[in-house]
Amino acid sequence: MTFSYYPGCTLRTKAKDLDKYARLSAQALGIELEEPADWQCCGGAYTTATDEIATKLSSVRALNSARELGRGLVTVCSACHNVIKQTNYDIAHNADMALKVNNYMKLDTPYNGETTVYHYLELLRDVVGFDKLKEKVVNPLTGKKIAAYYGCLLLRPSKALAMDNPENPTIMEDFIRAIGAEPVIYAQRNECCGGYITMEDKAQASKRSSAIMNCAEENGADMIITACPLCLYNLKKNSGSELPVVYITELLAQALGVKEQEEK
Repeated sequence: MTFSYYPGCTLRTKAKDLDKYARLSAQALGIELEEPADWQCCGGAYTTATDEIATKLSSVRALNSARELGRGLVTVCSACHNVIKQTNYDIAHNADMALKVNNYMKLDTPYNGETTVYHYLELLRDVVGFDKLKEKVVNPLTGKKIAAYYGCLLLRPSKALAMDNPENPTIMEDFIRAIGAEPVIYAQRNECCGGYITMEDKAQASKRSSAIMNCAEENGADMIITACPLCLYNLKKNSGSELPVVYITELLAQALGVKEQEEK
């Protein structure tokens, strides 16, 4: 089974290992991830101005490329996923925006939001299935207590992203169970880490990330996992905590046995 795959800028530069683990794990699960030709940066943040289309075009190009191939589009970075999925939703539900985009791009067939967008976690849940994933695990993380950190971008706005309950999500906890570990439920798991204000107000970013890490640790977590490279960086660098923070694809590669194969 082949999906179009949008890695985004961070996984091409500072987070290359996260991209590598995503690809290796997908292959182990019988899925090929193929990048669209000449993809461009999604912008990293979604602009809500409906009369402004320039920042939406790179996302539409990736979405249209997947449509032309008859595939779903998979993202790994929560920021990329948020931008691309919101773009897709607005194209499908805002006729004026769709008209402006299609008039500008002059596609042979107008794009109107036909592509299904999957975050990597949704691919595991909705395409592979967590039961099937559990069967594929060769190195279960038995005895590990893992806290899922959702952050801002993975769940909101819930109407457009439609991934999980934004107040009481379960997708990452179900992933943790599938790889053999025990999920830790804690109050700060879907609160903002302050990643977007790190450069402007480092003290506030540190306060937010510290609150998350301390809350997870107080509830017995051995580590935190996240699906956002920016959250990963902020929780590691600005919290002052020694609690390990790991990206979902690295932990998945470890559980599937492909991380060790790559390192040999």
